[in-house]
Amino acid sequence: MSSRIVVKIGSSSLTTEEGGLDRDSIAFFAGEIAALMQNGHEVLLVTSGAVAAGFREIGYVHRPKLLHEKQAAAAVGQALLMQAYQQAFAAHRVTTAQILLTRTDFHSRKRMGNAGMTVEELLKQGVIPIFNENDTVSVDELKFGDNDLLSALVANLVKAQHLVILTDTNGLYTADPRKDPSATRYDRITEITAEIYAYAGGSGSSVGTGGMRSKVDAAKVATRGGVPVFVGRVNEPGDMLQAVEGTGKGTYFETKLASLSRKKQWLGFMSTPLGTVVVDAGAEEALVHGGHSLLPVGVRRVLGTFHAGDVVEVLGPDDTLLGRGIVNYDDDQLRLIAGLPSGEVIKTLNSIHRLEVIHRDEWITLK
Repeated sequence: MSSRIVVKIGSSSLTTEEGGLDRDSIAFFAGEIAALMQNGHEVLLVTSGAVAAGFREIGYVHRPKLLHEKQAAAAVGQALLMQAYQQAFAAHRVTTAQILLTRTDFHSRKRMGNAGMTVEELLKQGVIPIFNENDTVSVDELKFGDNDLLSALVANLVKAQHLVILTDTNGLYTADPRKDPSATRYDRITEITAEIYAYAGGSGSSVGTGGMRSKVDAAKVATRGGVPVFVGRVNEPGDMLQAVEGTGKGTYFETKLASLSRKKQWLGFMSTPLGTVVVDAGAEEALVHGGHSLLPVGVRRVLGTFHAGDVVEVLGPDDTLLGRGIVNYDDDQLRLIAGLPSGEVIKTLNSIHRLEVIHRDEWITLK
């Protein structure tokens, strides 16, 4: 059956260790993706590599570390990268489109709605959208982590059936297989636990910025949005199709969750929380497992400054993150009524717009 697939390729797979594009690798990946399209699949590509592609061209001996140098290298490298993709896909009669995003673009529901409509039209016309972070204007605090997170957000946005994250190792191991011969690979992961995170190491390449941990982070976001994830290697003809069909060289992160609405995606992974609400055990149970709204009686502490309509994070009694929601009170109002039963809330505030602190329709569980 045909499906919608997001493929993410990192810097280390597209460039040489010394810097500069590896055009043979780009041609190989273009062929693998074209084969998916010929099998009836819709494919969206998330790519890294602009800085790595451009820093030699601009005259730097080593990959730059200063922000303005990275941005200059990206300005040169992004054009080279898209030119290489355009030529590689043209050999398979596939047209490419460039979409540059920053993390702040995802904070606006309107912007992401527009981006979603653009992507749908490109796919309808048989064009492959190629996403990259807009490195020329991004700042380090807001970067996506070698675009792993970007690929998860894109996969959720377009309601993909698969997210394929390519890396230079064939999946997640219990230790670094290059150093520990007794390391064993996880073939399938049904829950991303603290143990899984403990096995995720750092970056394995001098030209990339993302390690296995950022790929696990991305898998957590994608699977929470109902998109299963493959993390592994594609280095021989047919590997990409095998990755999609479930027999690839890597680790599969499975999910039983349904895809999220665009509003829930924005709320959970793209919005900016402006405050924190700490709740008791009863409220945690009601929110996380009961499918109920948060009432004032369950609130224990209020942190930060926010207004009704803002997004806040909600923590459990042990300060673990439970989720995010749109709050119906200003922070000073919520402090007044925290812990009060519903009848006392009405007496204390005289008039209220909504009794719930966070309505269940404006809540997403992230635990």
